[in-house]
Amino acid sequence: MSSTVEAIRAHAARATPGAVLTGLIGAGIGPSLSPPLHEAEARRLGLELVYPRFDLEDEGVPATAVGALLAAARDAGYRGLNITHPCKQVVLDHLDELSPDAAALTAVNTVVFRDGRAIGHNTDWSGFARGLRTGLPGADLGAVVLLGAGGAGAAVAHGLLTAGAGRVQVFDLDTGRAAALAAALAGRFGAERAAAGTDLATAVGAAAGLVHATPTGMAAHPGLPLPAGLLRPDLWVAEVVYRPLETELVRTARAAGARVLDGGRMAVFQAAEAFALFTGTRPDAGRMLRHFADLTGTPPLERQPADVLD
Repeated sequence: MSSTVEAIRAHAARATPGAVLTGLIGAGIGPSLSPPLHEAEARRLGLELVYPRFDLEDEGVPATAVGALLAAARDAGYRGLNITHPCKQVVLDHLDELSPDAAALTAVNTVVFRDGRAIGHNTDWSGFARGLRTGLPGADLGAVVLLGAGGAGAAVAHGLLTAGAGRVQVFDLDTGRAAALAAALAGRFGAERAAAGTDLATAVGAAAGLVHATPTGMAAHPGLPLPAGLLRPDLWVAEVVYRPLETELVRTARAAGARVLDGGRMAVFQAAEAFALFTGTRPDAGRMLRHFADLTGTPPLERQPADVLD
């Protein structure tokens, strides 16, 4: 852990006075596109922003070390940090305050340092909701199946129900975690609108949409999160994973004729909200989407909706 703390301090020491110091803490984050997204948008707005990755996996550092890393960044003058898997819930024990959304979700992906205090926010839920609205306009939200009840799943479920989903069924390999998330959602949105699922095939068969929010499909966790035979043309499918953008789920669902939303829009929109929290300046989300498309080599035809944000 000492080397990661030293890296945090070193970035601060090299930064130009007045630069906005931020960064990302997580495991396996080498392919993350957050650094170029944040840094390029800052340059276009006339800001100097430094956004390094602090990869726990590279250093063999456990998720529980996030508290010490936050303290080092705060002491070094960072404006804040983004937090990703596996620290979105572990980090809660090391914060002084939570935004209302982060408190409701018990998951944090953005920490802002202000007046010596570490304040946790969650921009994942709003990033997902905006991505769904703009990337799958008119999607039927009557009945949705959610795969994954961790930090990303909690954010997605909150975004779905805030966007008007009629009923969300939550599935997770850890059935207790799925039940806990469903109970929390039912408490906020109503008992009839959220439940822990019991039979995946039946639930998907009756659903209008499916959202995937587990690490399955990432480069280090290849594969499908459910049997391919459950995918069908009248089911829309939304993916949270964006490294790679074309996960096996995205490819398989598209081949089955389903409307598909990859994880790119959520990644960009949550980053745009975090950028505003770090800098106090509202970024151009459409420009960030176009930059993301360039970074990922998205074909031009798929990039045309980038300007249609709301």
